Amino acid sequence: MEPDAGGVPSTPPPDRGVRIDWAEMPDRVRSRVERWLGGSVVSAVTQPTGFSPGVAARLTADNGRRVFLKAVTSERNAVSGQLHRREIGIVSALPKAAPVPRLLWSYDEGEGGWVALVFDDVEGRHPAQPWRVDELARVVAATEELSASLTPSPLPAGAVRTAGELFSAEICGWRRLLDERPAQLDLLDAWSRRHIEALAAVEDTAVSALTGETLLHTDLRADNILLTPERTWFVDWPHASIGPPWLDVVALAPSVTMQGGPTPEEVIAKHSACRAGDGDAITAVVVSIAGYFTRQALQPPPPGIPTVRAFQAAQGVVARRWAAERMGLG
Repeated sequence: MEPDAGGVPSTPPPDRGVRIDWAEMPDRVRSRVERWLGGSVVSAVTQPTGFSPGVAARLTADNGRRVFLKAVTSERNAVSGQLHRREIGIVSALPKAAPVPRLLWSYDEGEGGWVALVFDDVEGRHPAQPWRVDELARVVAATEELSASLTPSPLPAGAVRTAGELFSAEICGWRRLLDERPAQLDLLDAWSRRHIEALAAVEDTAVSALTGETLLHTDLRADNILLTPERTWFVDWPHASIGPPWLDVVALAPSVTMQGGPTPEEVIAKHSACRAGDGDAITAVVVSIAGYFTRQALQPPPPGIPTVRAFQAAQGVVARRWAAERMGLG
């Protein structure tokens, strides 16, 4: 029996959470932003995609200045505040030539308060859904260029975790599910229950397989990619890590398939580092990603982000099937 015979939802879950509008921010925070802008905000257009439970808006000031603002309060979601602070340090250290919107200014009230980041406004759009063949080829090619430009990592030593550390701390899900038995195991699909020991054993090798010196985004999805006529841009960098150049495309592949694109194997076949990479290492990472999405889908929604579990569950269906194919598990 293959995993999840019911299949991927015909309509993918939305890649968006619940945003706060610019006008809902406290006066003191809006005033600080406007003081930095040198003018009053006359237009604030909320951008709906993405799962941060805060503000994500394109702002236009009365002096003509246009920027992109992302901001969140720790009262709404403490983890999101931590991620925004981490992103400040990461994007500030990226090379100016990197295809990443330039961080112009940041504001941080400290733990329990608001943290805001202001970027150059990139007038782009996310890849179309269902994914188009030409746009997927363009994005994969851009990830190759990105990894080449970020190898070796330009960040100071210790600025971000290695991919192995990230997977060990947050991604590897099958082993955690085993440790949490029996309550979580009872909620798994039959395929996962039947093979969980084998999946956990392969997943255990993922951490040591993630060797490399490339600075990786480590959270690529359509909602973190912007296309302009001239360039492909990569946004939202708080999960950056250092590892092998094939990881970003392997991690991207389940969401592409879930959002109407080709199979994960077809996606990674387009990427030279994936074609040249160690097959066993890639399999171990695929299995680990499948475990992550499987376990995450069983957790309560995080504060302020009620939609993310359905999005993770749909990726889990794809990732488990991919893991089954690569491991030969029926």
